[in-house]
Amino acid sequence: MKLPASAITLVYRSDSSGTTYVFTDYLAQVSPAFKAAPGAGKTVNWASGVGGRGNAGVAANVTKIDGAIGYVEYAYAKQNKMIHTGLINRDGKTVQPDDLTFAAAADRADWDSVPGFGVNLNNLPGANSWPITAATFILMYRSSPDPKRAADALKFFKWALNSGQKLATELDYVPLPASVVKKVEAAWSDIKDASGKAVLN
Repeated sequence: MKLPASAITLVYRSDSSGTTYVFTDYLAQVSPAFKAAPGAGKTVNWASGVGGRGNAGVAANVTKIDGAIGYVEYAYAKQNKMIHTGLINRDGKTVQPDDLTFAAAADRADWDSVPGFGVNLNNLPGANSWPITAATFILMYRSSPDPKRAADALKFFKWALNSGQKLATELDYVPLPASVVKKVEAAWSDIKDASGKAVLN
Protein backbone atom coordinates (compact mmCIF):
# COMPACT_ATOMS: atom_id res chain seq x y z
CA MET A 1 0.00 0.00 0.00
CA LYS A 2 1.34 3.42 -0.94
CA LEU A 3 1.01 5.75 2.02
CA PRO A 4 1.28 9.55 1.96
CA ALA A 5 4.50 11.11 3.25
CA SER A 6 2.79 13.00 6.04
CA ALA A 7 3.40 13.18 9.77
CA ILE A 8 1.37 11.06 12.17
CA THR A 9 -0.05 12.88 15.20
CA LEU A 10 -1.08 10.92 18.28
CA VAL A 11 -4.26 12.18 19.94
CA TYR A 12 -4.63 11.06 23.55
CA ARG A 13 -6.97 11.63 26.47
CA SER A 14 -5.91 14.71 28.42
CA ASP A 15 -8.18 13.79 31.37
CA SER A 16 -7.84 10.85 33.75
CA SER A 17 -9.46 7.96 31.94
CA GLY A 18 -10.19 4.27 32.28
CA THR A 19 -9.96 4.11 28.49
CA THR A 20 -6.37 5.37 28.69
CA TYR A 21 -5.60 2.82 31.40
CA VAL A 22 -6.89 -0.10 29.33
CA PHE A 23 -5.09 1.10 26.18
CA THR A 24 -1.74 1.79 27.89
CA ASP A 25 -1.94 -1.43 29.91
CA TYR A 26 -2.21 -3.39 26.66
CA LEU A 27 0.70 -1.48 25.10
CA ALA A 28 2.80 -2.06 28.23
CA GLN A 29 2.06 -5.81 28.04
CA VAL A 30 3.22 -6.13 24.43
CA SER A 31 6.08 -3.60 24.44
CA PRO A 32 8.85 -3.54 27.07
CA ALA A 33 9.89 -0.11 25.79
CA PHE A 34 6.37 1.28 26.27
CA LYS A 35 6.19 -0.34 29.73
CA ALA A 36 9.38 1.52 30.70
CA ALA A 37 8.01 4.85 29.44
CA PRO A 38 5.38 6.14 29.40
CA GLY A 39 3.98 3.02 31.11
CA ALA A 40 0.38 2.21 32.01
CA GLY A 41 -2.05 4.41 33.88
CA LYS A 42 -5.20 6.50 33.74
CA THR A 43 -2.91 9.38 32.79
CA VAL A 44 0.58 9.00 31.33
CA ASN A 45 3.21 11.43 30.04
CA TRP A 46 3.02 10.93 26.29
CA ALA A 47 6.25 11.82 24.47
CA SER A 48 4.35 13.80 21.84
CA GLY A 49 0.90 14.41 20.46
CA VAL A 50 -2.22 16.41 21.17
CA GLY A 51 -4.58 15.96 24.10
CA GLY A 52 -8.36 15.88 23.96
CA ARG A 53 -10.83 15.78 26.84
CA GLY A 54 -13.06 12.70 26.81
CA ASN A 55 -13.95 10.55 23.83
CA ALA A 56 -15.47 13.61 22.15
CA GLY A 57 -12.25 15.62 22.47
CA VAL A 58 -10.11 12.82 21.05
CA ALA A 59 -12.54 12.25 18.18
CA ALA A 60 -12.69 15.97 17.34
CA ASN A 61 -8.90 16.24 17.15
CA VAL A 62 -8.55 13.05 15.10
CA THR A 63 -11.14 14.43 12.67
CA LYS A 64 -9.57 17.86 12.23
CA ILE A 65 -5.82 17.03 12.26
CA ASP A 66 -4.43 15.46 9.07
CA GLY A 67 -2.64 12.20 9.79
CA ALA A 68 -4.01 11.89 13.33
CA ILE A 69 -4.62 8.63 15.17
CA GLY A 70 -6.24 8.20 18.56
CA TYR A 71 -8.17 5.84 20.81
CA VAL A 72 -11.77 5.92 22.03
CA GLU A 73 -14.09 3.28 23.44
CA TYR A 74 -15.73 1.01 20.88
CA ALA A 75 -19.31 2.17 21.49
CA TYR A 76 -18.33 5.78 20.83
CA ALA A 77 -16.39 4.87 17.67
CA LYS A 78 -19.25 2.78 16.30
CA GLN A 79 -22.01 5.26 17.10
CA ASN A 80 -20.01 8.08 15.47
CA LYS A 81 -19.02 5.97 12.45
CA MET A 82 -15.29 6.45 13.04
CA ILE A 83 -12.71 4.58 10.98
CA HIS A 84 -10.90 1.97 13.05
CA THR A 85 -8.06 -0.49 12.66
CA GLY A 86 -7.75 -4.23 13.10
CA LEU A 87 -5.10 -5.65 15.44
CA ILE A 88 -2.97 -8.78 15.54
CA ASN A 89 -3.88 -10.62 18.73
CA ARG A 90 -1.81 -12.85 20.99
CA ASP A 91 -2.46 -15.88 18.74
CA GLY A 92 -1.13 -13.97 15.71
CA LYS A 93 -4.58 -13.56 14.14
CA THR A 94 -5.84 -10.27 12.71
CA VAL A 95 -9.14 -9.38 14.36
CA GLN A 96 -11.58 -6.49 14.22
CA PRO A 97 -13.27 -4.88 17.23
CA ASP A 98 -16.83 -6.14 17.56
CA ASP A 99 -19.15 -7.92 19.96
CA LEU A 100 -17.87 -11.34 18.87
CA THR A 101 -14.17 -10.61 19.49
CA PHE A 102 -14.92 -8.88 22.83
CA ALA A 103 -17.02 -11.88 23.90
CA ALA A 104 -14.22 -14.24 22.82
CA ALA A 105 -11.80 -12.40 25.13
CA ALA A 106 -14.29 -12.49 28.02
CA ASP A 107 -14.79 -16.23 27.49
CA ARG A 108 -11.03 -16.87 27.78
CA ALA A 109 -10.63 -14.95 31.06
CA ASP A 110 -10.00 -16.73 34.36
CA TRP A 111 -12.68 -14.89 36.32
CA ASP A 112 -11.79 -16.76 39.52
CA SER A 113 -8.16 -15.59 39.50
CA VAL A 114 -8.83 -12.20 41.12
CA PRO A 115 -11.05 -11.38 44.12
CA GLY A 116 -14.21 -9.55 43.09
CA PHE A 117 -13.85 -10.64 39.44
CA GLY A 118 -11.43 -7.76 38.74
CA VAL A 119 -9.69 -9.70 36.00
CA ASN A 120 -7.59 -8.05 33.30
CA LEU A 121 -9.03 -8.92 29.86
CA ASN A 122 -6.18 -7.45 27.82
CA ASN A 123 -4.05 -9.62 25.53
CA LEU A 124 -5.78 -12.91 26.32
CA PRO A 125 -5.22 -15.98 24.13
CA GLY A 126 -7.73 -17.15 21.55
CA ALA A 127 -7.86 -16.91 17.78
CA ASN A 128 -10.90 -14.62 17.94
CA SER A 129 -10.00 -12.55 21.03
CA TRP A 130 -9.80 -8.78 20.65
CA PRO A 131 -6.59 -7.85 22.51
CA ILE A 132 -7.79 -4.59 24.14
CA THR A 133 -10.86 -5.55 26.18
CA ALA A 134 -12.15 -4.48 29.58
CA ALA A 135 -15.11 -5.11 31.85
CA THR A 136 -17.09 -2.53 33.80
CA PHE A 137 -17.33 -3.19 37.52
CA ILE A 138 -19.79 -2.41 40.30
CA LEU A 139 -18.48 -1.85 43.84
CA MET A 140 -20.52 -2.84 46.88
CA TYR A 141 -19.82 -2.77 50.62
CA ARG A 142 -19.12 -6.30 51.88
CA SER A 143 -20.61 -5.26 55.22
CA SER A 144 -23.50 -2.98 54.33
CA PRO A 145 -24.36 0.03 56.52
CA ASP A 146 -27.82 0.05 54.87
CA PRO A 147 -28.94 -3.57 54.22
CA LYS A 148 -32.24 -2.65 52.55
CA ARG A 149 -30.53 -0.29 50.15
CA ALA A 150 -27.89 -2.92 49.37
CA ALA A 151 -30.59 -5.56 48.76
CA ASP A 152 -32.47 -3.19 46.44
CA ALA A 153 -29.26 -2.51 44.50
CA LEU A 154 -28.58 -6.24 44.16
CA LYS A 155 -32.14 -6.84 42.94
CA PHE A 156 -31.54 -4.27 40.22
CA PHE A 157 -28.21 -5.89 39.29
CA LYS A 158 -29.96 -9.29 39.16
CA TRP A 159 -32.47 -7.85 36.70
CA ALA A 160 -29.67 -6.22 34.70
CA LEU A 161 -27.64 -9.44 34.46
CA ASN A 162 -30.62 -11.59 33.49
CA SER A 163 -33.27 -9.49 31.74
CA GLY A 164 -31.26 -6.40 30.90
CA GLN A 165 -28.28 -7.93 29.09
CA LYS A 166 -29.94 -7.47 25.69
CA LEU A 167 -29.75 -3.72 26.32
CA ALA A 168 -25.96 -4.01 26.53
CA THR A 169 -25.84 -5.20 22.93
CA GLU A 170 -28.12 -2.39 21.79
CA LEU A 171 -25.70 0.08 23.45
CA ASP A 172 -22.71 -1.58 21.72
CA TYR A 173 -21.46 -3.35 24.84
CA VAL A 174 -21.14 -7.10 25.34
CA PRO A 175 -23.07 -9.14 27.93
CA LEU A 176 -21.10 -11.18 30.45
CA PRO A 177 -20.81 -14.91 29.76
CA ALA A 178 -23.61 -16.88 31.47
CA SER A 179 -21.08 -18.79 33.59
CA VAL A 180 -19.72 -15.50 34.96
CA VAL A 181 -23.21 -14.20 35.76
CA LYS A 182 -23.81 -17.30 37.93
CA LYS A 183 -20.52 -16.73 39.77
CA VAL A 184 -21.32 -13.05 40.35
CA GLU A 185 -24.76 -13.87 41.74
CA ALA A 186 -23.29 -16.55 44.01
CA ALA A 187 -20.81 -14.01 45.38
CA TRP A 188 -23.65 -11.76 46.56
CA SER A 189 -24.12 -14.04 49.58
CA ASP A 190 -20.91 -12.44 50.94
CA ILE A 191 -22.65 -9.04 51.18
CA LYS A 192 -24.03 -8.99 54.73
CA ASP A 193 -25.61 -6.74 57.31
CA ALA A 194 -24.07 -5.89 60.70
CA SER A 195 -25.33 -9.17 62.20
CA GLY A 196 -23.62 -11.23 59.49
CA LYS A 197 -26.81 -12.11 57.64
CA ALA A 198 -26.82 -11.91 53.82
CA VAL A 199 -28.72 -8.81 52.67
CA LEU A 200 -30.29 -10.70 49.75
CA ASN A 201 -31.89 -14.11 50.18
